[in-house]
Amino acid sequence: MQSRFFLGSWKSAVALLVLAAGWQTATAQDLKSFEQKITTKVLPNGLTLIVCERPEAPVFSYTTFIDAGDVNDPSGESGLAHMFEHLAFKGTSQIGTNDYPDEKVALAKVEAANNAYEAEYLKPVGRDPQKLAELKKEFLAAQAEAHKYVIPNQFTEVAERNGATGLNASTGLDETMYYWSMPENRLELWAWLESGRLSDVVPREFYKERDVVLEERRMRTDSNPIGRLVEQFLATAYVAHNYGRSSIGWPSEVSQISATEAMAFHKQYYVGSNVVVTVVGDVKASEVLPMLEKYFSKVPGGPKPENMTTVEPKQFAEKSVVIREQTQPFYIEGYHRPSYHSPDNEVYDAIQDIMSNGRVSRLYRSLVRDQQIAAEAQGFSPFPGDKFPSLFAFYAVPLPGHTPAEMRTAIHKEIEKLKATDVTDAELAMYKTRARADLLRGLADNQGLASALAEYQTRYGDWRQLFLQLDRVDKVTKADIRRVANEVFVATNRTSAEIDFEAPKASAKNNGGAQ
Repeated sequence: MQSRFFLGSWKSAVALLVLAAGWQTATAQDLKSFEQKITTKVLPNGLTLIVCERPEAPVFSYTTFIDAGDVNDPSGESGLAHMFEHLAFKGTSQIGTNDYPDEKVALAKVEAANNAYEAEYLKPVGRDPQKLAELKKEFLAAQAEAHKYVIPNQFTEVAERNGATGLNASTGLDETMYYWSMPENRLELWAWLESGRLSDVVPREFYKERDVVLEERRMRTDSNPIGRLVEQFLATAYVAHNYGRSSIGWPSEVSQISATEAMAFHKQYYVGSNVVVTVVGDVKASEVLPMLEKYFSKVPGGPKPENMTTVEPKQFAEKSVVIREQTQPFYIEGYHRPSYHSPDNEVYDAIQDIMSNGRVSRLYRSLVRDQQIAAEAQGFSPFPGDKFPSLFAFYAVPLPGHTPAEMRTAIHKEIEKLKATDVTDAELAMYKTRARADLLRGLADNQGLASALAEYQTRYGDWRQLFLQLDRVDKVTKADIRRVANEVFVATNRTSAEIDFEAPKASAKNNGGAQ
C-alpha cells in the first residue's frame, strides 16, 4: 500500500541529501521513541484505541477509521457508504433533536411513506400516475413533520463551539474516516460526541441528504467530462470487482436507497472489530484510556465483517473507451496490479516516483518540457483503491493542437524505456530519499500521524509498519523496476480512455442553407 505520505517532494536537494545521510540512525530512534509514546488497547467489543502522547501543544487530533467504504456497498445499493458518512453528522438521540421519542415515531412514518411511494414507482407495469403523485405528497408531508424535531447542524456546532477545527470526514473506496482537532481539555466532550455517532446514530434527514449526494454526483460526474470518462474507464477496466462501480453511486441506485438500508449497513460495518480510533496530542494514555474505554465500549461488538472474496479475473485483451465532446481532450490508461500485500508494492511506488514526481520526473521532462505537447503528464498508483488489486494509471492533458493519440504514443515510449533500460542510480536514490523525507514530514503533523497510525493498524494489524515499510523501500532495486514494468505494462493488461475534441457542427446558415 502506498503511504499517504508519499505525495509531495522537497524543493531542496541539499535537504534531501542531509536527511538521507542520517536516516538509518534516525529511523531506529523514531520507532523506539514512538513505541514509548504510543499505547494500543483493544476493547472487549473489538474496537482498537491508539493513544500517542505528544505534549508539545495543548491540543489533540483524532481519526476514526472504519474498514469499509464504497467497495462494500451492497449490490444494487451503490453510494450507501457515502450516504452513511453524511448521516453521521446529523446527530444522535441526544443531540440534533428537540424531542427524540416523538421524532422516532415521525421518522418511522417517513420510512413507511417512502416504501409505499417506491413500491408504486418501481412497478414494471400498471403504475398509477395519480396514486404516485398522492404517495409522493404523503412522503413529502411526512418529511416535513419529522423536520419539526430537528435542530439543524447541532452536532457540528457543538464541536466547533468547543474549539474543533478541521472537522470533516471522507469516504474512500476502502475506508471511511472521521477527524478533527480540538483543545485537550475538551477530550471527554469529543469522546462523547464521537462514540455517540458510532453507537447511537439516527437516520435524521436521510432523504434530504440523499438529494445532496445526487447533486454531488451531478457536479463531480454527470457535469464533468473527466468525471464521466474516469467512471467509464473503471467500469471498462473491471468486469467483476466492485472497483469498477461508480464510487459515488449509480443514479438509479442512489435515488432509491433508504434509511432502513443505511441502518443495516451501519449494523454490519460499524462494529468495534471494524473500527480503529487514534488520538494524538497532549494526552497521557494512563489517564485518558479509562475514560475512552467508558465511551467507546458503547460501540456494538460483533465479528469483523468478512472481506470481499470476488477476484478480478486476468485481463486478456486491451480495452478502450472514447468520448467525443466539445471539451478539453484528455488521455488515461491503466494496468492491473496487485494489492498492497504484494512484495512488489514498493516497486510500484518507485515507478510512480521516477515517472511522475516533480519537474525532474520522466513524464514531465519528456511530454511537458521537451516535446511541449502536454500541459500535464503523470503516473499514479494504486488506483482507484489500495485494499484490493487495483491499477497503475498514466494520464496526460494535451496542449492545444495536440491529441490524445500523441499522449498515448509519448507515454508508451517512456514505458518502453523503463522496460528496456535500468533507471539511473540517481533516480533510484532520489525515490528512496523522498520516501524517507515524506514520512518524517508526515510524522510532524498530529492529524497526519493520527490518520496514518489508524490506517496502518487496520491494514497490517500493527501501526509499526508505518516505519518498517522503509526497510522494503531500501530493498527496491533497478532490476525489480525493470522486471515489474515488463510483467505489468503490456498491451493485453491495458485499458485506455480518452476524450477527443469534437468540433461543433456547422449551422445551416454557415453551410449555405436556406435562411
